[in-house]
Amino acid sequence: MRGNPMNGPNPNNPSPMEGFPQVGFLKNFITSANIEVGDYTYYDDPDGPENFEKNVLYHFDFIGDRLIIGKFCAIAKDVTFIMNGANHQTSGFSTYPFFIFGNGWEKSAPKSNDLPFKGNTEIGHDVWIGYNATIMPGIKIGSGAIIASKSVVTCDVPAYSVVGGNPAKVIKNRFDDKTINTLLNIAWWDWSNEKITAHLGAITQNDLDLLSKL
Repeated sequence: MRGNPMNGPNPNNPSPMEGFPQVGFLKNFITSANIEVGDYTYYDDPDGPENFEKNVLYHFDFIGDRLIIGKFCAIAKDVTFIMNGANHQTSGFSTYPFFIFGNGWEKSAPKSNDLPFKGNTEIGHDVWIGYNATIMPGIKIGSGAIIASKSVVTCDVPAYSVVGGNPAKVIKNRFDDKTINTLLNIAWWDWSNEKITAHLGAITQNDLDLLSKL
């Protein structure tokens, strides 16, 4: 399952780094139908990449929200995704979920549209999420973004920006607007393995002129 050495590693190989099992191509470890992960996105956890889903919290099938992660993302240990099941009704005087305990309290159960619902959590392509970051429900993170270690992401993150803090704020943009728009239009992560392998230099060394011609 190593893949063709001329075309890059095999994205279906759970453990692409021989002798280093803490890094795994994440899609091969997903069991939930409501989590989608693209090729080559990896999770790095000394306890094993199979632990990833333990950090996707309050993700209940009956709510139906999805966690969608693109291709070529790098996700560090203890990155936590808080899903919509964590939300409490806020329109009443109390936020306490009396109804879940029954014994007469179930009569206070809210209707499904009474609960805050932020939608799917969507991570773009080529996103780096640092150690122990927390992503709140319904957040959209643009492709090429960097999330600093221990950040708490409460708002959408623009493509190719660097964010950090609690709550996370934009620290800087990685490139100017023209370059960002060009990169998003090129979308190299959708190329074939052969094309990516042949042009890694342009991707990793900021050769935008060459990328634009491919």
